[in-house]
Amino acid sequence: MAFNHLPAGMHDALEPLSVTPVTHSVPMAKNHRPSRPTENAGARPSPSTVLDRLTAGGSRSSRITHTEHLPPRAGSHAVWPDRIRAEVIAAIQAAGIEHPWTHQAQAAEHALDGESVVIATGTASGKSLAYLAPVLSTLLDGSEAPNGRGATALYLSPTKALAADQRRAVKALAAPLGNAVRPAVYDGDTPVEEREWVRQYANYVLTNPDMLHLGILPSHPRWASFLRALRFVVIDECHTYRGVFGSHVAQVIRRLRRLCARYGANPVFLLASATSAEPAVSAGRLTGVPVHEVADDASPRGELVFALWEPPLTELHGEKGAPVRRTATAETADLLTDLTVQGVRSVAFVRSRRGAELIALIAQERLAAVDRSLPQRVAAYRGGYLPEERRALERALHSGRLLGLAATTALELGVDVSGLDAVVIAGYPGTRASLWQQAGRAGRSGEGALAVLVARDDPLDTYLVHHPDALFRQPVESTVLDPSNPYVLAPHLCAAAAEAPLTDTDMELFGPAAADLMPQLEAANLLRRRGRSWYWTRRERAADLTDIRGEGGRPVQIVEADTGRLLGTVDASAAHASVHDGAVHLHQGRTYLVRHLDLDDPHGAVALVEEADPPYSTTARDTTAISVMETDTEIPWGEGRLCFGSVEVTNQVVSFLRRKLITGEVLGETKLDLPPRTLRTRAVWWTVTEDQLDAARVNPEQLGGALHAAEHASIGMLPLFATCDRWDIGGVSVPLHPDTLLPTVFVYDGHPGGAGFAERAFHTARQWLTATREAIASCECEAGCPSCVQSPKCGNGNDPLNKRAAVRLLTVLLKGAPTDPEAPDHSATPATPATSDAPDAPKSPEVPERPSE
Repeated sequence: MAFNHLPAGMHDALEPLSVTPVTHSVPMAKNHRPSRPTENAGARPSPSTVLDRLTAGGSRSSRITHTEHLPPRAGSHAVWPDRIRAEVIAAIQAAGIEHPWTHQAQAAEHALDGESVVIATGTASGKSLAYLAPVLSTLLDGSEAPNGRGATALYLSPTKALAADQRRAVKALAAPLGNAVRPAVYDGDTPVEEREWVRQYANYVLTNPDMLHLGILPSHPRWASFLRALRFVVIDECHTYRGVFGSHVAQVIRRLRRLCARYGANPVFLLASATSAEPAVSAGRLTGVPVHEVADDASPRGELVFALWEPPLTELHGEKGAPVRRTATAETADLLTDLTVQGVRSVAFVRSRRGAELIALIAQERLAAVDRSLPQRVAAYRGGYLPEERRALERALHSGRLLGLAATTALELGVDVSGLDAVVIAGYPGTRASLWQQAGRAGRSGEGALAVLVARDDPLDTYLVHHPDALFRQPVESTVLDPSNPYVLAPHLCAAAAEAPLTDTDMELFGPAAADLMPQLEAANLLRRRGRSWYWTRRERAADLTDIRGEGGRPVQIVEADTGRLLGTVDASAAHASVHDGAVHLHQGRTYLVRHLDLDDPHGAVALVEEADPPYSTTARDTTAISVMETDTEIPWGEGRLCFGSVEVTNQVVSFLRRKLITGEVLGETKLDLPPRTLRTRAVWWTVTEDQLDAARVNPEQLGGALHAAEHASIGMLPLFATCDRWDIGGVSVPLHPDTLLPTVFVYDGHPGGAGFAERAFHTARQWLTATREAIASCECEAGCPSCVQSPKCGNGNDPLNKRAAVRLLTVLLKGAPTDPEAPDHSATPATPATSDAPDAPKSPEVPERPSE
């Protein structure tokens, strides 16, 4: 890893800025619905023209490994169901939408029939209108009731930004309906003085699963009139509810259904999703009710030009002398700069908060050299900002004052950014569903768009830009979640009992695993049985004990030491590695040094920072140990074994490195004294025997490097086969593990109780490890690089690594792979407990990495 985190001004050493002035334009397809006026309206260049300008001059054209052209598509109209109120149809027409698309009318029909439905169509296909039409019509009917508040509806979104954006859209659409529709946002940013009004008078409440879990359900008596009249629950961007977070949300929804039933309500669920595999199955697993599927997208689509972009190799060398590519951060900042100079409205999606800050900072500095008015047209947008900062950026984006935005996934999920011409994606976002979701942010209203995927120096990204069929010829992934995960289910049973005593009739609602957990919760003195009911026994609120996003506790506050000003927050799970003492922290273009991380503050953990300008970046180092708790399934792979089961992972941040900004050269290492973190989770692991090592010509001196390289590459490739990000999983490789007594590679879920990713890896192991071997073998480097076997998050500094030995080892391992790992294997051994002795710290750890948003 070299110049992954360069401040403004440092990238000039790598490549001169290439900007091309706008000289002509090609008119785009006519809007199918109105959009906000932009300064280039009516004079927008075609996506191909924009791409040609980006690749003009120098060697830029050679960086494009593949260009996919998706032709425009005509739309198919229908008519609204006759049960939609005429006033609602008139309001929709006043917004410029004369007729619905076929899928919108179908979804509305299901909703009015009282049938839960999931709309799984492409970005900008009008999913919001598909559920808003029946919801607004029902609210209008309810407003004419002689008594009470009338019908109500609840809207759930994964982010605050999306809820705020949807409120604006609902308010505008429903304006002709007068006071019949009263939308209101209820989340952590809602002022206390407004919350009572929302509870008493709002009939369309927009919130998120966190607030439903922590604020609404525990206080359900105060929400009685709202819940009693609840007719619809809208779950937007439901494909994002996957893994542990999705499993938690599934149980929150079951708690909501239980309380609604107590108040006499049985709401219909309306779900909106990006295109996904088996959307009805996933939506049914999320809600616990049968769900109809509307997946045939009848909306028009403008031309999409999708380019795969691989940054060039530089003359610099990183760890162990490996060649270093120009970073995706630097490349994306250049592209955002060029697009802004051309007047092309763009968003650059970035995986990390730090990356978003850096890209905006670099683009601003380079734009200042072109035109002093341009830097203010570019900004960063990420989680962790204060509410007022986020709202100001959203307004600037909506008004067109911003031309370019470097954003994390906080802006991916449905926020209306009409008028965008281009999207740059800095690194594969983890799933094909997210890739298409981000690409779809541009070209709204039926207009053409450009999307560019800039590859990171990473095994998966390198593989994808050279294997475009894996992106463009494969279906999107299924949504993986497991509501019966005991680490998820148990706290929600406690929360449900605190809301209203649990009874035997509730067990069916929470799933078959619930009845088995009740005795354990009683034994732990969390629940007490009286008669035929279970009661919560503690004084504290049960909901407060559960973090549904699996972030490991309350966020750590980042405070400016000299002024006491709150700069933002960081997830508790990421704090040890990102805001430890001496860490470099970026916030809105400014650089800070962490003076002290106080984990023992009675008011919550806090990182005290001071503004500085250090000539280095910081990278945390850690150690990881893993022990096998239980083996659920074990199948032979030749002489080796492939296993799946439960493990305990102990991770500790022990030091950090300071690196030169340009070269990545290590300037020094500083020890840290931070407490270890323990995680019980699920893992897949494979072992090899001495005979297999001999067949692969891997001697003892090469073994650690071979295992370590295979581990890194397999972690990097797993997102291609499981609905996960690299940040969701971790790994450990050990030349002799005390539980298996063999050389072993582990890959585990980075969430308590598991998230289904390791299990998916087990079931697709042959394809997964075959792709891993191919990714390593096809890399052009000599001894291993970030494109194949090096990891930027390696706790051991990518040492040892042996690329060639890893290829030989995986070749021998795959020769013995079963033809169909999905099929039951009669030789599989039953689950057996492992030894309880914790192993020594492994030789080659890989820590679980968590998403920033």
